[in-house]
Amino acid sequence: LLKADGTTLGADNGIGVAMAMALCEEKDLRHGPLELIFTIDEETGLTGARNLQPGFLKAKRLINIDSEEEGVLFVGCAGGAESNIVFGRPTRRCSAPVYAVKVSGLNGGHSGLTIHENRGNALKALAQLLLTMGATQPVSIIKFEGGDKHNAIPREAFALIRSAASPADLKASLEHFRASFAQEYGKAEPRASFECLPSDSADGGLSGDDSATFLRLLLAIPHGVVTMSRDIPGLVESSSNLAAISSEGGSFRILLSSRSSVASAVERVLLNIEAIATLAGAAYIFKGSYPGWQPDMDSTLLVQCKAAWKELSGKDPHVTAIHAGLECGIIGSKYPGMDMISMGPNMWNVHSPDEKLSISSSARVYDYLKRTVASLAR
Repeated sequence: LLKADGTTLGADNGIGVAMAMALCEEKDLRHGPLELIFTIDEETGLTGARNLQPGFLKAKRLINIDSEEEGVLFVGCAGGAESNIVFGRPTRRCSAPVYAVKVSGLNGGHSGLTIHENRGNALKALAQLLLTMGATQPVSIIKFEGGDKHNAIPREAFALIRSAASPADLKASLEHFRASFAQEYGKAEPRASFECLPSDSADGGLSGDDSATFLRLLLAIPHGVVTMSRDIPGLVESSSNLAAISSEGGSFRILLSSRSSVASAVERVLLNIEAIATLAGAAYIFKGSYPGWQPDMDSTLLVQCKAAWKELSGKDPHVTAIHAGLECGIIGSKYPGMDMISMGPNMWNVHSPDEKLSISSSARVYDYLKRTVASLAR
């Protein structure tokens, strides 16, 4: 296995770029004309694919090397949308002691590929912890931050608070929450860590009532699986990710990423989020969306790719769709009728420091890519 030290590996999608470039150096590979597309900012907004101009490509078939399971051919993907909630309230002076409260050590993961695993969300956990701490003495929130990517489940979250509760009471609340979190998530989040430590003085802070409203807003926002597919067993159809929060003064900006393979379903999720924001007296801001990729089980390219995999491995590949955004959705909308498939080697925990890539799987998938390109030439 290949992994990085203390950061994400970037195999998603560095390995796809490497395989595409390696094809150019294959002197004995028989193939037809090849067009290689390298796009920018896929993970942060699909910028390159969005700016691909109609007519730029001549090809009618697309092999997308941007999947994470060997022996699996993807023929569809979810579309999605990003939105913001802005919660703003006046701050006030208060002499209560300041504490730093932190949630860390969660697994995180890709907000589409691992959303069905019910992993902990650090933002949700911190909101629940602070509500627990404020059950007897109001908590005043000065700062609340966590998460940094729209397509990653938050692993860490941090808050500065004021509380007149005794250190012993705060510790008791933290230990009570730690026990309930462990009971709920068990072995799924073995490295979860919760801290509450005295901190230096800080300016301002929301009132106790406004702080409670903000925390309840975070708990009400949908996170996780919303609906499952009726067509492909085990496939998530719709989901939403409470992705990140930044704060300045008494203003808190919440980033959400919602997905669905059904356009009307993601619209319903967004309406739900907007309704919750409105009830909390917060502003809802729609940031933008990207299209999904509708599966074509009669695809000629799919038939050829299935045959090439069976020829190489002796087994039929698994054909499915993915609950994540692939550039195929955008490219297909710009080039109607483009015959597409997505494939790739085994990798795990992408978008997190625990990301790993199988070297042996990469070698096998590259051999498969060469065989597939050669079969298309035939």
